[in-house]
Amino acid sequence: MTIRALILSSAAALSFGTVAHSADAIVAAEPEPMEYVRVCDAFGTGYFYIPGTETCLKITGYIRFQVEFDERDSQANWNARTRGLVTFDSKSDTEYGPLGGTITLRAWANDSSNTTNANDGQVEIDEAFLTLGGFRAGYGYNYWDNDIAGETDSLGSNRINQIGYEGSFGAFKAGIFLDELNNATFTNNDTYGIEGQVSGEFSAVTFALLGGYDVDKENGAVRLIATAPIGPGTLSLAGIYSSGDNAYYNEAEWTVAASYELKVNNKFKVTPGFQYWDTIDIVGGDFTGDRNKWQAGVTLDYAITKGLAAKVSAQYIDEDNADEYWSGFFRLQRSF
Repeated sequence: MTIRALILSSAAALSFGTVAHSADAIVAAEPEPMEYVRVCDAFGTGYFYIPGTETCLKITGYIRFQVEFDERDSQANWNARTRGLVTFDSKSDTEYGPLGGTITLRAWANDSSNTTNANDGQVEIDEAFLTLGGFRAGYGYNYWDNDIAGETDSLGSNRINQIGYEGSFGAFKAGIFLDELNNATFTNNDTYGIEGQVSGEFSAVTFALLGGYDVDKENGAVRLIATAPIGPGTLSLAGIYSSGDNAYYNEAEWTVAASYELKVNNKFKVTPGFQYWDTIDIVGGDFTGDRNKWQAGVTLDYAITKGLAAKVSAQYIDEDNADEYWSGFFRLQRSF
């Protein structure tokens, strides 16, 4: 054997031995068991089990771009804004009924050029409350935040801390809540209110009768909303009486509103609306004078595609001895 052949044979044997030794040293790791997210059907569409628990979670929200306009010289003639909102809903079964918890976070995008929107760029808690059966406690929107179709009406809205109960009785629901009210001024520690609502359905007509009493200001308000299918659309009517200045409704001594939601097709809706306010001035906690106000407008809703919608609102406002003007907005919203 030549020296060259001897060297090549030795190198090949050494390489084979090294490879064989390395192959023997490799030990394949056992695959770890995977826990896939399971769909939770018990509480409706969109819920899934939090891995390792029997609690169901649902995540929803939206991204909203909106351009607002107002022809008054005292207001910005147009203002572009963007808002994001996300809601976490949790549900689980207990011996006392379904246990729920909701946390909603929202924020308007920062706009350094717009000093009128003080909360822009700040993330805030929109709602945070717990439920157990019909029991509810926490921070969020109360009954007064509900309204009729369209963007013309102003029927009250409160976002407050409250505790109470709502139960179902056949075709009816009834609830009563104790509210912490955010009165601008108060004379004692009784900054709370009581509200109750009865709602139901007769044939195709739905209604909600609501009352709220502001203990500190010793005034309250009563509201009735009713809706019914009429022709190709849905007619909504609302009326409010307020006894004086209170945290639930103090825009007028009384007001009436109406809207008609016309579903043109599966994508397009047109909703004209009207509202009238009578005796809008307050002196010493009481409504006084004879000034009134009315508003008329229309709202157009168009579903561009699943999860993406456009909305246009145009409103004309006429107030006695004050401004007569147009206002409204254009909105794009991606919901999930």
